[in-house]
Amino acid sequence: MVISARALNRATLARQLLLRREPVGAVEAVRRVVALQAQQPASPYVALWNRVRGFDPAELDAALADRRIVKATLMRLTLHMVEVEDYRGFREAMEPTLRSSRLGDARFRASGLTGDDADALVAGLLSYADRPRGSAELGEWFEQRLGRPLEIGAQRMLRQYAPLWHAPTGGPWSFTNRLSYVASARRPALGEPQAADEGLRDLILRYLAGFGPASAADMAQFALVHRPRIKAAVTLLADELEQLEGPGGTLLYDLPGAPRPDEDTPAPPRLMAMWDSVLLAYADRSRVIPPAYRKQVTRVNGDVLPTLLVDGQVAGVWRVTDGGVEAGAFHPLPGHVWQELAAEARSLLAFLTARDPRAYARYDHWWTKGVPAAETRLLTGD
Repeated sequence: MVISARALNRATLARQLLLRREPVGAVEAVRRVVALQAQQPASPYVALWNRVRGFDPAELDAALADRRIVKATLMRLTLHMVEVEDYRGFREAMEPTLRSSRLGDARFRASGLTGDDADALVAGLLSYADRPRGSAELGEWFEQRLGRPLEIGAQRMLRQYAPLWHAPTGGPWSFTNRLSYVASARRPALGEPQAADEGLRDLILRYLAGFGPASAADMAQFALVHRPRIKAAVTLLADELEQLEGPGGTLLYDLPGAPRPDEDTPAPPRLMAMWDSVLLAYADRSRVIPPAYRKQVTRVNGDVLPTLLVDGQVAGVWRVTDGGVEAGAFHPLPGHVWQELAAEARSLLAFLTARDPRAYARYDHWWTKGVPAAETRLLTGD
């Protein structure tokens, strides 16, 4: 079966709850979209606001507090929120990548510690973190265990490698700069190749459910896993997957019966969160981001700006100012699209005002440096 670029876009939007806001709870929404990138505290909330009808942020607060949704270092070596039932398999899938990147990092190696040292430290650390522990407490624990202070960089690498969850610390978006960690209740197997391989197969199936159809390169990019591991896993999953031919003859994989709407299915405008996972889940990001706009959206240090999604594709960026939502379109937009974006902006402003109207204010420097826009409008809450 051949599938067009536009049909791929609509498949992604359907699975990511972006063709219409769905009447589901926060936990079910996170399960369906697989993972929310979460290094910026407000972004998972804005991501769910875009996807869930009548989303109440207090529901996500509660799910994080009672650990039905957990936040941890996972795919792409960065923070994600996932449904707790997914955590163990995802973490096992990521074990080889996390071990080589975190324990092979120069900051860890400069400490003089070995991989065996790390294993012993992690075992003790998980026992110590049976309740939430702040960064300073963990630093003191490392010093007591080693008989000397451990460099901050090495501590960070060990915290990211260890199967720790970030514990909520309050604030408008559950997490603040005051980091706190707790041992995962769903303890993954570390250093076990079989568990890692089984976890990767689970991760691939979940990824396709939320982001497919996709190529092996897309899967590798989503997780930051070496492509040979992906190909080996896909080979073992062959009986469970369907093959499609994508644009340019690319071999794509999908789950039989997964949603693939008609390519002419309408896609409403959205004001997407910073680092929204849909912008980062593919090696070929042209599915959602036109190549000409990629550098305007993903900045040189890796910041992924809040975007305008129009007809399923990135069409500009937005930020909140004192007067409303400043929307900068990379190309002229029809009047009816601006009207729909204005309605989205009114809803977003009300949502943010209840908690933190300038959640992304620290990133305004990108606008100061210049974000090219063919058309800029101030969308107010009036």
